[in-house]
Amino acid sequence: MPRMNYPEPPPLKPKWLAAGGRIRRGGIYWLPNAITTMALFAGFYAIVQAMNNRFGLAAVAIFIAMVFDGLDGRVARLTRTQSAFGAEFDSLSDMVSFGAAPGLVIYEWALKGMGKMGWVAAFVYCACAALRLARFNTNLAVVDKRYFQGLPSPAAAGLIAGFVWTMAAFDIEPENIRWAAWALAMFAGLTMVSNVKFYSGKDINLRKSVPFSAVVAIVLVVVALFQVVDNLPELLFALFVIYAASGYLMWLVSLVRRRVPPPPPAAMPPDGL
Repeated sequence: MPRMNYPEPPPLKPKWLAAGGRIRRGGIYWLPNAITTMALFAGFYAIVQAMNNRFGLAAVAIFIAMVFDGLDGRVARLTRTQSAFGAEFDSLSDMVSFGAAPGLVIYEWALKGMGKMGWVAAFVYCACAALRLARFNTNLAVVDKRYFQGLPSPAAAGLIAGFVWTMAAFDIEPENIRWAAWALAMFAGLTMVSNVKFYSGKDINLRKSVPFSAVVAIVLVVVALFQVVDNLPELLFALFVIYAASGYLMWLVSLVRRRVPPPPPAAMPPDGL
C-alpha cells in the first residue's frame, strides 16, 4: 500500500521563546511599580526614623505608605498595566511598610524596655502581618469581595502609627503606657489573622448617580475635616479604631441574629374561607 505524504507540522517552540527564537520576557510596567516603590521607600523611611527616635516622622511615613499602596493598584487597573510581577511586588512592599515597619516602630517607641514581653508582641504583630498577606494572596478567588477576612494589614498599621503619632503629639511618655502599646500590638496582630469580616468598600460604584443629599453630606464632611486638621493624629487614630471595632460589631450582630429563633409561620385560614 503506497504511503501517503502529509506536510510535516512545524517544530514546536518552548513557551519561553518568542518569535525569532528570542527569550520572551514578562512585562514589567514602570508606572504602578514606581508607585509601589514609593510605598516601599516610605516603609523603609519609617524604620530608619524609628531607629533615630523620630517616632512622629515614622508614623507619618507609614500613613504616606498607605496612600501610595492605595494608588498603585488603581493606577494599574486604569492604565491596564496589571501584572503578576506587580502583584508580588505589592505584597512584598506591604510586608515592609505594614508589617515590619509598624512592629519596629512600636517596639522602639514603647516595648523596648519590657524585655521579652516587648519583642514578643512586636514579633507577633510582624508574623501575623505576613500570615495575613499570604492568606489574602491565596484566597483571592474564593472570598467575598465585599469583605476582608481579618483586619487588613494597612488598617492594622494605621492603628499602630495613629497611636504612636497621637501619643507623641500630646508628649505622653511611652513608659507610662507600655502595656497599652503591648495590648494594641497584640490586638492588631491577632485580628489580622482572625476570621472576623471587615467591610472592604469594593462594591462601591463611583460611576453610579447619587441623590443631592449625598453631595451635601460630602461637602459637610470636607468642611468638618478642615476644622479638625490641627488634630490630624487623633482623627486618623479614631478612624482606624472605629474601623477595627466595626468588624467585631458586625460579628456580634450576626451572632445575635443566629441565636434569635425565626418567627413562627402565619396561621392558615380554615377551609372554606
